[in-house]
Amino acid sequence: MIDISKDIHSLTEFKRNTTEFLQRIKQTKHPLVLTVNGKAELVVQDAESYQKLLDAVELLETLKGIKLGLEQMQEGKGKITGDFLNELFNKLDSSQ
Repeated sequence: MIDISKDIHSLTEFKRNTTEFLQRIKQTKHPLVLTVNGKAELVVQDAESYQKLLDAVELLETLKGIKLGLEQMQEGKGKITGDFLNELFNKLDSSQ
């Protein structure tokens, strides 16, 4: 969670104190929100935290896909695996 008193700074302040801010980000694992003319414009975070965020998004997208598939199956919108694979192989054969 972003701490307004510690994690929001101007881009100018970040430029002046980059080393200090980078050390803080590495230590706390908290992202910094950088502002331009008082408006949030950028978020800076360490690579490890960013990768964790990407992994969480990928997991969420996978779970959404599974949920959609289950809903479609319950609604009778799915196909039998054998039929699907036959259609797929036929399409692949005809494209070559």
